[in-house]
Amino acid sequence: MNIKLERPLVFLDIESTGIDREHDRIIELSLVKMMPDGEVVTRTRRLNPTIPIPPAATEVHGITDQDVKDMPTFAQVANGVLELISGCDLAGYNSINYDFPMLFNEFMRAGINWNYDQHQMVDVGNIFKIKEERTLSAAVQFYCGKELDGAHGAEADTLATVDVLKAQLDRYDNLPATIPELALYSNYGRKILDMSGKFSENENGDVLLNFGKYRGELAKDHLDFVDWMYTRANFPADTNRICQQLLKDSGYNLWNGFS
Repeated sequence: MNIKLERPLVFLDIESTGIDREHDRIIELSLVKMMPDGEVVTRTRRLNPTIPIPPAATEVHGITDQDVKDMPTFAQVANGVLELISGCDLAGYNSINYDFPMLFNEFMRAGINWNYDQHQMVDVGNIFKIKEERTLSAAVQFYCGKELDGAHGAEADTLATVDVLKAQLDRYDNLPATIPELALYSNYGRKILDMSGKFSENENGDVLLNFGKYRGELAKDHLDFVDWMYTRANFPADTNRICQQLLKDSGYNLWNGFS
């Protein structure tokens, strides 16, 4: 792989009960840890989601309630997962929009406030979309010249993602040569502010609203809306921290609207 690792890089893939990043649950998690010296460690575990697996999800990954009924819950393995990724950078396929937020919310349910700012996050899928706009199976065919066997199995998808990133780095001379730069590139040059993506940044570093009727506008220009997000809506803790900071920086009166 034509990139220098300053610290371990963990590739991950998740199979879950559905595509709702905040409410669906992980039922299979695979982690492939690539060390700077070239050593590779693979860990794959099925988990009991504590909720039924919908038939539509089983059709995708083939995992049933019966398959996971005797498996540990995420809460039971959360500390081990956190330890495995500690001090590492992370990579995945479509991971900024899906895997990383789902992992964040699972940690939250387990009572762990995961500080994801400590990781550089590389989205191999976004690099592919930026360069070629295809799916993971097509990426394996395009970059590696082979079929993806076992698609939608967490370990097969994770190992395929490793192969695709290696091939991307070999193929494109103009890709960033460090993980921090590659992480930023793979998110279209945008810093991740919160896992649910309710906020983003413009080129000047100003915080923008990334949803609703004020999407794309400066958050500081719509503090009443930010106040609603913080005090009345039910957003994750990392989103609320941004709301709180915006309101604090502006001197906004949090008691507005209360008698």
